[in-house]
Amino acid sequence: MDAVLSLLSPRSWEFDLALRYLRTRRKDGGIAVIAIISFVGIMLAVTALIATMSIMNGFRDEMMTRLLAFNGHAYVGGAPLNDFAHRDAMIKRLQSVPGVTEATPFITSPGLVQSALGQSGGALLRGVEPAALKANALIRDNIEKGGTLASFGQGDYGGNSVLLGDGLAKDLGVLPGDDVTLISPGGATAFGTAPNRKTYTVGGIFKSGVSDLDKAFIYMPLQQAQLFFGREGEWDTVEIKVSRPYDIETYHDALVKAAGEGALYENWKEENASLWGALKIERVTMRFILFFIVIIAMLNIISGIVMLVKNKTRDVAILRTMGADRGAILRIFFIAGTLIGAAGTFAGLLTGVLFCTFIKQIQQFLEWVFHARLFDPNVYFLDTIPAKMEWSEVAFVVTGSLLAACISTLFPALWASKLEPVEALRYE
Repeated sequence: MDAVLSLLSPRSWEFDLALRYLRTRRKDGGIAVIAIISFVGIMLAVTALIATMSIMNGFRDEMMTRLLAFNGHAYVGGAPLNDFAHRDAMIKRLQSVPGVTEATPFITSPGLVQSALGQSGGALLRGVEPAALKANALIRDNIEKGGTLASFGQGDYGGNSVLLGDGLAKDLGVLPGDDVTLISPGGATAFGTAPNRKTYTVGGIFKSGVSDLDKAFIYMPLQQAQLFFGREGEWDTVEIKVSRPYDIETYHDALVKAAGEGALYENWKEENASLWGALKIERVTMRFILFFIVIIAMLNIISGIVMLVKNKTRDVAILRTMGADRGAILRIFFIAGTLIGAAGTFAGLLTGVLFCTFIKQIQQFLEWVFHARLFDPNVYFLDTIPAKMEWSEVAFVVTGSLLAACISTLFPALWASKLEPVEALRYE
């Protein structure tokens, strides 16, 4: 404890001596080389850690942003939706909850879709309010050329225009303006149960950027879906969107109260519990796994300080005979090691922040040099590599790197402080 406390009171001559030991000298060239290698290793490790965590954050936020823009943030179902006389009032109560930006009903049913060319596949048929779909920027702004939302919801019972996901449209081989036949089970006839079949026109094809969704969904007007499924006037669920989806738990009480007695409530975190949990575990785990890169780089500091102590054994003996105490010797070598670690850490911080800030320009430069597309938007649905720095994580990396530098330096510095003058000079 006394040795550690002595680190808190260094003198100016100890700094000067520590810096002098780190300067390049011909006979101590190995020390200078190790110091440079340690500095570069720590700088690259910190840069890699900041860049990797930022890119992971960027991909995670991009995926969750698209997922949350496509789907609702919370859902209300149950008894209140069967109360035809009061459910419109429930919608208004939900819309009036502070922070709620949208509350709209929809119905969903699995079904089959078949093109005029004979290709077929499974799909999730969702009937939505046309105004709500047109207000969804992820859908509205990603309609492929040749398609339009103008006809969606136009005509009797919402019309016959439907919207297909890009992946599903490619599997079926259809384009905007083509006809598709939708098939849904459960139609009741005089002769029993028979599937519902009806031909619709592909009004548009959307690309949300989430391949699983683009291969599954078909949007149709709510009234048309009710007619097609034989469920006129019915709703499955009320979809709710809020201004702060990551804090959806804070809306729970107000939304449940607005929905009324007997309502079933679920938020997006509960619906995607496995995905959300996996992302959180991955984030924490990768942070600590990548931090081992920094620890490996710090091992070079130990090697450098050990060599420095061996080469400066005579200096240590002379300093001790001149009156320097153990604390002074400890501080000299401790300062030498931590200077390397601190310089590498802050250099890595600078290069990491610059890399994340100008990642788009770096990507464009590399593509220009190698004449190749490094990040294909047709595969990742993104034009550039996303990077989002979270300053709490940056502070964690910097603090952890500095702490690792101090710990790795402390042990060889303690060894130097315990050298006895007589033993040190015996073989000089």
